[in-house]
Amino acid sequence: MTRSARFTLHPDYTVGDVDPRLFGSFVEHLGRCVYTGIHEPGHPSADEEGLRTDVLELVRELGVTAVRYPGGNFVSGYKWEDSVGPADERPRRLDLAWRSTESNRFGLSEYIAFLRKIGPQAEPMMALNLGTRGVAEALELQEYANHPAGTALSDLRAAHGDKDPFGIRLWCLGNEMDGPWQTGHKTAEEYGRIAAETARAMRQIDPSVELVACGSSGQSMDTFAEWEATVLAETYDLVDYISLHAYYEELDGDRDSFLASAVDMESFIENVVATCDHVGARLKSKKKINLSFDEWNVWYLSKTQREAEENPLDWPEAPRLLEDNYSVTDAVVFGSLLIALLRHADRVTVACLAQLVNVIAPILTEPGGPAWRQTTFFPFAQASRHGRGRVLDVRVDSPTYETRKYGEVPLLHATAVRADDGTVTVFAVNRSQSQPLPLEVALQGLGLTSVVEHSALADADPEARNTLADPERVTPHEATGTKLQGGTLSTTLEPLSWNVIRLG
Repeated sequence: MTRSARFTLHPDYTVGDVDPRLFGSFVEHLGRCVYTGIHEPGHPSADEEGLRTDVLELVRELGVTAVRYPGGNFVSGYKWEDSVGPADERPRRLDLAWRSTESNRFGLSEYIAFLRKIGPQAEPMMALNLGTRGVAEALELQEYANHPAGTALSDLRAAHGDKDPFGIRLWCLGNEMDGPWQTGHKTAEEYGRIAAETARAMRQIDPSVELVACGSSGQSMDTFAEWEATVLAETYDLVDYISLHAYYEELDGDRDSFLASAVDMESFIENVVATCDHVGARLKSKKKINLSFDEWNVWYLSKTQREAEENPLDWPEAPRLLEDNYSVTDAVVFGSLLIALLRHADRVTVACLAQLVNVIAPILTEPGGPAWRQTTFFPFAQASRHGRGRVLDVRVDSPTYETRKYGEVPLLHATAVRADDGTVTVFAVNRSQSQPLPLEVALQGLGLTSVVEHSALADADPEARNTLADPERVTPHEATGTKLQGGTLSTTLEPLSWNVIRLG
C-alpha cells in the first residue's frame, strides 16, 4: 500500500502575505510577443489601437498584475526615445539581443494603453537600459513618463497625446548585467556603481520610486552570490529588491529531475535571501531587501540554442522565436514553480512569468487567426485567482523518490493560502509519474467544514498539449473522492498532477 503524504495547517503558523505583484508577467520585444501577439493592427479582433482584444480577454483571465517591459536582453540596446511620438515616424533599429529588426510601432504609450485595458490590477514595471546607456537617459525617461507637466520632456509626452503621467513606480536597473551575452555586460563593481548612481539620481526626482537591482542571471553563474554581495554593498540603502532569473527544462530524458525543478528554485531563493541578509548585517542595517523573481518559466533553452546555431537570423522583423508548446508534464512543473514562489512569499514580493504571449508563454496566437491557452495557462490563472491572502506554513511528510540532479525528493510539493474571508486553498503537485498519492491534511483552528472544489490538471498522456488544431485538448477537470471529515482533509492526487483544493 502506498504511504500517504501528510501535513497540518494552523492559522497561527504562517509564512507571509501574498503580494499581488507575485502574479506579474513580462512583455519583451522578442519574437512575436509584441507583434502579432498583443499588437496586430488589421486582425479581426484588433481595437482602434491595434491591440488584439482576443488576447486582452485571455490576459485578463490569466490574472496578471505587474508587467515588466521592454526586456529582457532587448533593453540593453533600447533607446526609449525611439518608442514615443507618431508611430509612423519612429525609426527602425537593429536589435542585437535577438538579431532582429525592431520597428518601434509598439512603444511606451502603447504599453501603458495595453496595461490600462487589462485593468486596474495591471501595473507597469519598466526596465532601464544600463548596458549601452546610463544615468542621464534613465532620468530623461523618468521625467517623460512621470512628471506631470511644465518641463520639456513632460510637455513632449503631452504633445504626443498622453497628457496624464504614466505613474511608473517600479523600475528595473538594467537586465542580467552579469551575463557575457548582455550588450554592455559589466563586472559586479562596474554595475554596482552605475546602479547606485542611477538609483540615487532617480530618488532625487521621486523618493518613492521602487527599484530592482540586477542579481545573478542564475544560480549556476560562476559569480553567483559574490555578484549579489558586491552589488548590494553599493546599493543596499538605495534599492528595494534584487532580481532572480531561472528557467527549467527536461534534459537527456531525465524527467524525474525535471519534475523536481522547484528544489533548485527554492534553493536559489533561500541562498539569495541569505546573501542579502549577510550584507545587511555587515552594514548594520535593519532594512530587508526583498526579491524580484522577474523571469521564471519552463524554457527549452537547449532547443533554442540549437536552432540559433542551425538557422542564424538575418535581422527579420518579429520572427517566430522561443515558441515552446507546453505539455501536461511542463504544466505540472510550472505549477510546482508557482508553489515555490508562494512558499517564499515573505521575501519574494515581485515575480514575472516570462513571457506573456507566444514567447515561452501561456498564450499562443496565429497571425490573423485565433489565440488559445497553453497547458501552463491554467496553473497560473488558478494561483492568481485563489492564491491571494496569507500563506500558511506547510511542512510535508511525504514519500520520496530518487533524482539524478537533486538526490532524494518528496513526491508531494504543496502550499496553502488563507484568504481574508477565511477560506483556504491548497495547491499541490504529485511528482510521481506512475502512482497516485494519498494525501491527508489536518486542519486545526481554521473553522473549515466543506470542500468547495478539487480541480486537477493531469492526463493519461503526459505529452498532451494544446495546439492550433486542438486548442482545448488539455483543461483542468474535477477530481472526485475528496472529503473533509472530523477536521481532516483526505484525497488522492493523480499521478503527475497539479491540484487546486478549495476549502470553505
